[in-house]
Amino acid sequence: MIQQKSHLTNMDVWKQWKEFGLLEAKQSLIETYLPLVEYVSNRLAIGLPKNVSRDDLSSFGVMGLIDAIEKFDYLRGLQFETYASWRIRGAIIDGLRQGDWVPRSVREKSKKIEEAYQKLEQQYLRSVTDDEISDYLQVSENDFRQMVQEIAITTVCSIDDPIREEDSETRLSLLIDEKAKNPEYKVNEFYLKETLAKAIERLTDKERTVVSLFYFEELSLSEIAEVMSLSPSRISQLHSKAILRLRGSLGRHKSQLFEDS
Repeated sequence: MIQQKSHLTNMDVWKQWKEFGLLEAKQSLIETYLPLVEYVSNRLAIGLPKNVSRDDLSSFGVMGLIDAIEKFDYLRGLQFETYASWRIRGAIIDGLRQGDWVPRSVREKSKKIEEAYQKLEQQYLRSVTDDEISDYLQVSENDFRQMVQEIAITTVCSIDDPIREEDSETRLSLLIDEKAKNPEYKVNEFYLKETLAKAIERLTDKERTVVSLFYFEELSLSEIAEVMSLSPSRISQLHSKAILRLRGSLGRHKSQLFEDS
């Protein structure tokens, strides 16, 4: 039987689960980290359609938490909260995707805009304007803004998604913290970080602020709207455009790897 929690450190509980397979220890870990599910679910719920149930998000999230607890290597000294948050996030998005919560037409619009950012910013080597994207897509600026608003919910991106639809390699595979990294991995890792750094620099000031407040300061979109004195829908649009630009940069990075290999 698992010892009393009050007499155990977190490391002790991990050891009892990982080394001795005690289900009571696993249950203890689930209960300890369950608030992570609520935290991630609440953040992902922002901007999702109202017909998406919070209970469904939590259910998917719990499955992600259990998966994280089963796969986590506690001996490596990594932060479980960070690892679990990504797994919970990925499980929720995978669950939503399987439920076909985003219409195909919206996915197609998202792909077209991402490709437009990728091509034009590679061509001009700078952040392109809404007007330039609209011209490329052959739509009015108002129509472009409406498209961005429609795809806002698709920019909640899972690291378990393929980098490109035809690939099996995922964003997670580019971020895995391996104990022994070969020289090729180190080079790719360096260029990936450099690519993302340059992509973030090319974001507009407002887009960069939204990304910083959302992903680093962990404010909600509504809180960011208050800070920036903008409407939540405008913040959602800025977030969507920033993510589409960054996705385009990752796509360029991946394409370059193929060309150089």
